[in-house]
Amino acid sequence: MAASCVSCGAAVSHRLFLGGRVGLARRRVLWNAVAAELQTIPGPPILRLRHTAVVTTKKNVAASRRETYTVDFIKKQIEEFNIGKRHLANMMGEDPETFTQDDIDRAIAYLFPSGLFEKRARPIMKHPEQIFPKQKATQWGEDGRPFHFLFYTGKQSYYSLMHDAYGQLLKAQKHKNQLQAEGLFSEKAKTKDLIGSRWLIKEELEEMLVEKLSDQDYAQFVRLLERLLTLQCGTAEEEFVQRFRRSVTVQSEKQLIEPLQYDEQGMAFSASEGKRKSAKAEAVVYERGSGRIEVNGIDYLHYFPVTQDREQLMFPFHFLDRLGKHDVTCTVSGGGRSAQAGAIRLAMARALCSFVTEEEVEWMRQAGLLTADPRVRERKKPGQEGARRKFTWKKR
Repeated sequence: MAASCVSCGAAVSHRLFLGGRVGLARRRVLWNAVAAELQTIPGPPILRLRHTAVVTTKKNVAASRRETYTVDFIKKQIEEFNIGKRHLANMMGEDPETFTQDDIDRAIAYLFPSGLFEKRARPIMKHPEQIFPKQKATQWGEDGRPFHFLFYTGKQSYYSLMHDAYGQLLKAQKHKNQLQAEGLFSEKAKTKDLIGSRWLIKEELEEMLVEKLSDQDYAQFVRLLERLLTLQCGTAEEEFVQRFRRSVTVQSEKQLIEPLQYDEQGMAFSASEGKRKSAKAEAVVYERGSGRIEVNGIDYLHYFPVTQDREQLMFPFHFLDRLGKHDVTCTVSGGGRSAQAGAIRLAMARALCSFVTEEEVEWMRQAGLLTADPRVRERKKPGQEGARRKFTWKKR
């Protein structure tokens, strides 16, 4: 009985399988016949239109995306800013027409004083163009097609800029090859002097292109421009490179160098002052000497028993490789030993500028020898045990 049931079930399943295959075969034949009839009908095929509509919908997802800051929103923010500026000028008793951004910053600092250490957390009032990031204009037409051929790279402005830079590089290379063929090329030709300027940082380049860049993209762009500068560039290439450089004031030119003075024996010396916390120091560095240093009439080894303070004093001479070549007389008052050592070091470093070259002065500035240390002891805060330390919390 069981065997007959099994054989009966197998036969039924086989018939269903065959029936399914026959049904699928019939449906396929009917579908092919309908497709053949549709191809004979004049006019655009319906199936293709449906498929194209789906693709177009997917392609225009970016086009249908709403902008974060519309033009009307920015205009409204500018109007509110102008109204607030007039009210602020009237509160400060100033003329609203001549009220500049510097006046606004001073008024905000006066009306809303803040002791927050993080400057970005303090109240500000800036023009909406400085607050809201720049946005790109619409990059596609009414038909959904992008204007730029690099649109689908995701960084069309960056790759377009790289394309232009590489074009300038090929142009300079072609000019170099022509000079070599004519025998007019010289390896000793002057390259572009970049002293006093710097490359745009990544954030500035992103603001210019209105695109987010990776560190690798930024480094690749700078390397391409540096490679362009190694060639003999024409006027057009130099103007292209200068678009991405910003001038920097050389700080060593601002450094005030004390003029040399002469004593009764004709010995040249230079005097300067230095400060650190509440300590004030005056140092007189002589042109020649045996390395003797006196602080308030006492040898510095006895005046500063701590080795770290002694190293602070000797660091300017060690940095310039002038140990044992100058005599120094110092007068210092106020502060502790550590602050006095810092004040004397600054005074001696400034005085040494009179005996070294401009290049060495720039080295000293970059090493921090000519910059005063602004750090001071932080005050105790009310409701706290110290400047930063809080009282121990007790539940009861």
